[in-house]
Amino acid sequence: MNLRNVRELEATREKLRQLEEQYRAAQERSGTDERVRQLTLRSFKKLINQLKEEIARFEAHAAKPAPSER
Repeated sequence: MNLRNVRELEATREKLRQLEEQYRAAQERSGTDERVRQLTLRSFKKLINQLKEEIARFEAHAAKPAPSER
């Protein structure tokens, strides 16, 4: 997925914030099957990293100056 505009960027940042909250909560959870907890954490981390990459890609592309016409 590639972010196409600032609105999508903001929505992705909000999703990232929510995922990071869920990740922290899952880290603190106890009393559940440890294997399930580890798989959940791994899944959250993968999604978090994917969203961070999408945000970085969009910001890097947005920071490039437009090619000048000659």
